[in-house]
Amino acid sequence: MAKRRYSRKRQQKYSLPSLIVVILIGLVGWYLKGPNNQDQTTTTNTSSALTSSKVAAEAPTADGQTKTEANSAPSELAGLTYDQQQIIAVNDNQPTFSKSDLSLANGSWERYSDLDTLNRVGVANAMLGRDIMPTTERERLYIKPTGWHQRTIINNGHQDSLYNRCHLIGFQLTGQNNNAKNLMTGTRSLNDPGMTYYENTVAQYIRKTSHHVRYQIRPVFRGNDLVARGIQMMAQSVEDDKISFNVYIFNVQANYVINYATGTSSNA
Repeated sequence: MAKRRYSRKRQQKYSLPSLIVVILIGLVGWYLKGPNNQDQTTTTNTSSALTSSKVAAEAPTADGQTKTEANSAPSELAGLTYDQQQIIAVNDNQPTFSKSDLSLANGSWERYSDLDTLNRVGVANAMLGRDIMPTTERERLYIKPTGWHQRTIINNGHQDSLYNRCHLIGFQLTGQNNNAKNLMTGTRSLNDPGMTYYENTVAQYIRKTSHHVRYQIRPVFRGNDLVARGIQMMAQSVEDDKISFNVYIFNVQANYVINYATGTSSNA
């Protein structure tokens, strides 16, 4: 706020009641702009780490709203219907790891579920640490996960691909790449900005602190669908409480309809 300038030739005089009103107005303005009130406005940022101490569920969404519609039961998540919000909080955005899940007794590790009878991926778990992050460049992906029916689309006015080979646990976190147990068919928007936002936040935290993050990614299928309806991402930092989130990301793409049973698609 610009400072008021008073002319030395014409100094304005106030009566006592008027002076009190001016002082009160000034105090209110100072309070509203003070350091204790800077969190009144929430800013959404999809391209960089959050400035707050915890990862918020609403960070990558367009409207900045958070809503919880299910707990972490896969059957309940599979039954959700997309309603204009691709990312929602699960269990009030609180991870559900047990005390033993957060143990560092075995150091850093990663585990992937075997493919099921339809060759679909399952839950991936890890205790992420700096020591298992990759030190080499990623090679080109060639595995075709279930439901892989690629097509060219228009995304934000540009030509793009409908599907990405989505790593359950991102390459930058463990170095796992052409691992069939770690790749699923996901839309462009599911992969980026959806999953990528959270992966980048976790990776940046680990590089900065050398701490550990308990991590779980759950692809959620409905029935015998070959393409997942969405993916649940859950993480908790072990040495502190800086990373903590539990979100569900719908596997959808604006302006396109996906046949989850087969992976084929059509324009909306």
